Parts: sequence; C-alpha cells; structure tokens
Amino acid sequence: MNAQIPPSTLPPEAAGATPVMAQFFEAKARQPDALVFFRMGDFYELFFEDAEKAAAALGITLTARGNHGGAPIPMCGVPVHAAEAYLAKLIRSGFKVAVCEQMEDPAEAKKRGSKSIVRRDVTRVVTPGTLTEDGLLDARGSNRLAAVAVRAGSAAVASVELSTGEVECWAVARENLGSALAALGPSEILVPDRLFADEGLNAALRAAGGLVQPLPQALAEPAAAEARLKRLYGVDTLDGFGTLSGAEISALGLIAAHLETTQAGRVPALTAPRRAGEADVMAIDPATRASLEIERNLSGSREGALLGAIDRTITASGARLLAARLARPLLDPAAIEARLDAIDWFVEHRNPRQRLREALRGLGDMARALSRLALGRGGPRDLGCLRDGLATGEAIAALFAEAPAALEAPPPAELTTAVAALDAARHPRLAEFRRLLAEGLGTDLPLQARDGGFVAPGVRVELDQARALRDDSRRVILALEQQLAADSGVALKIRHNAVLGYFVETTAKAAEPLMTSPLNATFIHRQTLANQVRFTTVELAELDAKIAQAAERALAIELSTFEAWREAARDAAFEIQAAAEGAARLDVAAGLAEWAGDVGATRPILDRSTAFEAEGARHPVVEAAVKRAGDAFTPNDCRLDGAGVAGPRLALVTGPNMAGKSTFLRQNALLAVLAQAGCYVPARRLRLGVVDRLFSRVGAGDDLARGRSTFMAEMVETAAILTQATPRSLVILDEIGRGTATYDGLAIAWACAEALHEVNRCRGLFATHYHELAVLEGRLAHVANLSLKAKEWNGDLIFLHEAGPGPADRSYGVQVAKLAGVPPAVVARARDVLERLEREAGAPAHLDDLPLFAATAPTPERLGPSAVETALGDLDPDSMSPREAMDALYRLKGLMA
Repeated sequence: MNAQIPPSTLPPEAAGATPVMAQFFEAKARQPDALVFFRMGDFYELFFEDAEKAAAALGITLTARGNHGGAPIPMCGVPVHAAEAYLAKLIRSGFKVAVCEQMEDPAEAKKRGSKSIVRRDVTRVVTPGTLTEDGLLDARGSNRLAAVAVRAGSAAVASVELSTGEVECWAVARENLGSALAALGPSEILVPDRLFADEGLNAALRAAGGLVQPLPQALAEPAAAEARLKRLYGVDTLDGFGTLSGAEISALGLIAAHLETTQAGRVPALTAPRRAGEADVMAIDPATRASLEIERNLSGSREGALLGAIDRTITASGARLLAARLARPLLDPAAIEARLDAIDWFVEHRNPRQRLREALRGLGDMARALSRLALGRGGPRDLGCLRDGLATGEAIAALFAEAPAALEAPPPAELTTAVAALDAARHPRLAEFRRLLAEGLGTDLPLQARDGGFVAPGVRVELDQARALRDDSRRVILALEQQLAADSGVALKIRHNAVLGYFVETTAKAAEPLMTSPLNATFIHRQTLANQVRFTTVELAELDAKIAQAAERALAIELSTFEAWREAARDAAFEIQAAAEGAARLDVAAGLAEWAGDVGATRPILDRSTAFEAEGARHPVVEAAVKRAGDAFTPNDCRLDGAGVAGPRLALVTGPNMAGKSTFLRQNALLAVLAQAGCYVPARRLRLGVVDRLFSRVGAGDDLARGRSTFMAEMVETAAILTQATPRSLVILDEIGRGTATYDGLAIAWACAEALHEVNRCRGLFATHYHELAVLEGRLAHVANLSLKAKEWNGDLIFLHEAGPGPADRSYGVQVAKLAGVPPAVVARARDVLERLEREAGAPAHLDDLPLFAATAPTPERLGPSAVETALGDLDPDSMSPREAMDALYRLKGLMA
C-alpha cells in the first residue's frame, strides 16, 4: 500500500483524515467485517468501533488518540510481543482480525522526506479456521476450515488443516451433511449465502459447531472455483486430483477463495485433496458423537472421553491422527486389517516398540512448522524442528533396518511404508534439505529470524566477516592502531565520537611528521584542536563504514539465508509432509499397542456379515475410572445377529437404575467405533460385521434455544434413527418415552421397538423401564430380553453389573432413592404407595385417593392404625398403677423401634 492514498480511493468516512488514519480507513475498507490490528511501533492499535469491541472483549482500557470529524478517536492497543494471547481471546469470542503490519523500517520512510509515513498493509486475516501459531492452537487437536457446497442436488464437504497443509473432500448425500461435518469437527465453516434458506443445512451447521462464515454464491460457481483451485495449487489442470464432482470443486473453491483473502497472497504448502466418500467411513451423527463422548466429554474435555482413555501417543501429530481415526471409523475390512496388523506387530515386538517410542520423543511437529514457514510466519525454530525431526526420522529408519535380521516376523506394509517416508536416504530432495540444515543451522535458535544468530559459523564467509567486525570491533581497531603506530613511528590512538566516527589522534608536536611527506599520503588531516590533531586513513574510513554497517549487514545476510532455507523447505514440502504423516502412523500404532498391553485389549475380527459377538467386553473409559478407584470392572457378553439367524438382533435391556444399563449400551457402541477405527478392543473376543451407521439415543437434554423440551429433543433424535438406520446399522436406545405420560411413553417405546425389528431390521440394544415390553420376546422373532442384575441384602440393594438373559423382575426405584439420600420419611411413603399400586395392579381408577403431595406419615383412616396406636387404644390410664403405667410406656417404646 502506498504511503499517500489518492483521495478518490478512500472510504467516505476518511475525509479529512490524517495520513496515518487514512491508512487505517483504507485497511478497514478492505476488511469491513474484521477488527483491524494496526501496527504502530511496538503496539497493535485499534480505532473507532473496532476499539470499543476489542476493549470490551479483552477487558482492556478504552482511551482516545487525536480527533476525527470533530470528535476524539476511540482507541485501545496491545503490545506486539503479547499479541498472540489477545488474538486467541478475540478469535474465541467470534471475531475476525485483520493484521495491518508496518512494511518498512521508519528510517526508510524518512529517506523519502520528513513528512513521509511508514508503508503499511494487511498481511493476513486471522479467523478460527486459519490459525497456524502454536500459541493459538491445541497441539494435540486439529483445527479445520471446512466448506459446504451443493450442485445439482449433490453435496460435498471440503476441509483444510492449514496448520499442517492436509486437504480432504467428501462427496455426500445432502441429508448426510450433518454427519460429515460432525466427523470433521471444524473450527470454521464456509457456506454459500444461498444455502442459508435450507433449514436442514442450518441444523447441521449448528450441530457441527464452529464459526459459520457466509460467502457470496458466486465464489462457489464451478468455473470461478476451478480457476481459484488451479491458482492455489499452481497447476493448469485438476486431472491429477482425480475426477472431482462439481460440488467438490465448488467446496474446494470456497476454501481457495477464503485462503486468498485471509493469507494476503501467501500460498500455503498443501497436500493434494484426499478424497473420501460415504461408502468409506461409518456415519455418526452429532447427537451420537456427543452421547458416546468419543473425542470430548460432555463438558468439552478429553478427560473422560474415549480418546483420552486410549491415547498413548508421544507426538502431537500422532494424537491428531488418532483423533481423526476415531472420528471416522472405516467400512472396508481390508483397510481396517492393515491398521490392526501394525498394532499386532508392535504388540508382539515390545523392544522395538519401546525404542521407537523413545526415539519419537525427539520429533517435533514438522507439519505445522512447515506450514508456518510456507506462509511466511515461521522462524529459525521451525527450521530447527524440521532439522531435528528429519534426523529423528533417519534414526527410526535405522532402527527398523535392524529389525528384520533380528526378528522372525518382518514389519507389515503399514509400518514399512511409514518408515520409508521417514528415510531421507530414499528421497534425494529430503536428504539435501536435511544436509543443508544440519550444516548451516546453529544450535541456539531465536524465535524470530530478525533476531539473527541462527546461521552456524563457517557457512558464509561474508557473514563471518561481518560478525567479526560487529562483535570484535575493539580488537580489530586495536590491531590497526598498533599497525599505524609501528608504520609511522608516532605514538597515536584511534578514538571514536558521534561526529567524526573513528579517527587517529596524537599530540600537536607528534603530529608534525604526519603532516609532511611521505606520511601525509597515508594520514589525512581531519581536525586540529588546542593540544591534539586528528587524522583518518583510507583503511580506517573503510573500516569505520564496515563496522557501522556490520550488524545491519550480518542480519541482512542471515535473513537472505533464512529465505533460501525457507524456499528449500517449500520445495521439499511433499516429502516433509509424507515424513510427518509416516511418523504419526508409527506413533499411533505403537501407542495403541501400548494401550492394548496396559488394559488387556484384543484384536477384533471384522467381516462384512451383520454379526455382533462380544465376549467379556468392558467400557474403556469407565474401566479406567473404576481402576483408579481401586475396584474391578465387571465384563459382559453381548450377542446380536443382524441376520436374525443365530440369535436376536434386538435386545431389550432392563434392570434397576445404577445397575449399569447405560454403560452396557455405550460400551458395545464404543467397541464398534474402536474396531472400525483400526484399534484393539477391551474385550476377550469381538467379531463384528462392519457397521455402516451408528446411532445412540442416550440421555438427551432439552434444546431451549430451539424451543424443544427434553421429550421433543428425544423424539427428534429417535425419528432420525427410525428413518435412517439400515440392516447394517447399530442402534442403542435408552429409556425411549420416559419424558411423557406413562401410557404414552409405553406406547411410543413399544412402537419404536417394533419398527426397529420389522422395518429397519438393524442390530440394536433397547434399554427400558417399561417391563411390559418384555412380552415382545415371545411376539417378535428376533427380540431377546437382557437384564442387569441386582440383589437385595438386609434391606440394601447390591448392584452386580452382570448382564444376563431374561427381563428384570422389578426396577428397585425406591431402593435407589434410598441410596441417593432421599429422606427416610419420603422413602417410607414411597414404599407404602408402591405396595398400594402393586396390590391394585396400577389401575388408574384406584389411584384417585392418592394426593399429589401426601403427608410424610400415613394416616390411620387410609392405611389402618399402627401397632403403637392399637396398643395405646387398649390402655386404661385411670385403672393403672404407677408400675403398670411405666411398663406400658416401655412396651410402647419397644413397638416404635
């Protein structure tokens, strides 16, 4: 941007603005929906409405700077060195931030004239999906930017992880956009504004989370999208990416357009789009993900979620890959078996596994370091991360090179391909880049390239000379002083001041020989004082200039070297990304083997049948919590036959509250997720016919924002299951119908069970307190009853947590209320009411005399006199002696015990 902006190009509100404020208005006009971080020296300053919004969000002081239009200009600012923390807070608050940087040193601006101002320009726009800085990201979590497009009835989702360069796209049915977005968990979603009229899509966007960013529909038009995509990748044709559908090109084009805007022309290092389809991964809707707590628990933490329980990865990239696999379990048994083979090898070879895990501790996040370098935000430490990571990769390759000779079973293909990507010797460009950094990069690396000092000595002669002048100028000057004194035979000193720079000084008497031939040819007179005469020499003048410029020259050489290395990193981007992915795959396989050994997990058997046969299965998260408390988890079996030949495909699960029904349901659903993600499972044995869609209706809450009660939310989720589940699906339902009147709820639960059996014909676990449903076992061919057992002992309820055939005999609700600490009087009243209801078979006509809020003690008129009342009625106090009265009182007290 030019320092002086033509008035015709400024927005109307900029009339009468100072040159600096004109720069601000121009930047704001280009990014009207973003807060402008305007660089002013060591601060980023915000003005006008931007300042008011930022001050409120950040909790910083709102002040004023100067005047515009006759009023003070609202202003707030944050220090440049602390900007990341403030940026993070603004982004979490839902703002976009345009960073307007100083593009030159103020000294350069002064060379154009005393009134010239520093050039400034927007260098990036920070949005939730385009973060790359470590301080703004979760190292072990992904940060995806997604885009949605619909063309001719077909839909697609595209995503980019800008911090690593990974690009994906999915072709999906329009009604399945919600599941596809939920699997990605994007931080930001780009949507053509025309699609906002689609209420179904809006619901999917809300459920997926992340900031929804509307973009003009024109950006999604195929021709424009294709042109932007070619420009982003620097190609003339998209044929190398496969046959992309129109919807996929539109979605990828939206991402390309957004990156052009937010990255201010800098081209990120991106992988070719990795394509997937609905037939490749298990569909899991947002409600199911939330209820099963796959990646996060209900409070948003990894602790208490499936991912947190099984994650034993060493590296950040490995943690992200594991999360991605759990989010999108596979449907292809062959692809799943390849992942399981890798885990199996590490389970069997503990020593190589431990050596690998130890080596991985030296591996930084190469993918994110490369991305920062490609976008011009990286520094020497990012180069150091690549250098050390590639060195670690060579060490890992050497480790596996030893393995075949020492072990009976060579590593499977999943591992050997990962190791090959890490072996720089197999990739000349990677080897050359590794050598370049190993020889040229120093050991003590600064955060920013402008701090200098990161190029090793001996790499560039001119840099060493500049550093010598900069760092050893005193020694160099002293050496020249001694040489001049020896050559002239005059006692002299070399001194320095701000006016003359370096000069030779001697006494007036000693200076006489220096003023005459032949020494006057060497010593050039500069100044005569009362007692001293000052000279210079050609060599001293040159040295003076070199010393003055040495620091600047040294930094310039280092910066040019850094730029050369950064370009070399971009040139080797494909190989670096492949190496980072290979390390992540090794880390995941070794980490899952470590977890399997810790908890006794086993390899599942997967096929294309509709079987579900689990023996001795456990819930991985609950088991970990129980073990921490010093207790043992009770394993259970579960058998569902989707074909309805060998056994039931729908199990009705009954039992008391707190007996473990919800845990039992969830653990079996999580077994399917783990197995199809390519993980071992916490079970003695599992045979699973791959599940195409997983549904969970467990513990829904209300949705006040959309005006839905708990029961309505439950019915919406149930409707989705009944309309989408297929014979290959797995469904778990917990307490359907409990949020309405008893008979309405029973009717709904009954009808849903019949529909799952007769229409959907899917595998399912249906937990209920409606014991009347138990009769379905005799009425429907492929329904069976299961129950979680409990026993009463001396008035107390003991949960056995064992699942067995047959329905539960009762719900034990009153006993559970007692365990929960309900007041004894209320528990006693509940028992009385329960006995009455059971005695009268629960007929509504006999319940009219039960008040809404009964007294804490039963009345004699309703339930008859108590033993104390009967004994008291038999007493005649007037005829009793004192001793008889005392005995009667003790008898009455005994009856109260």
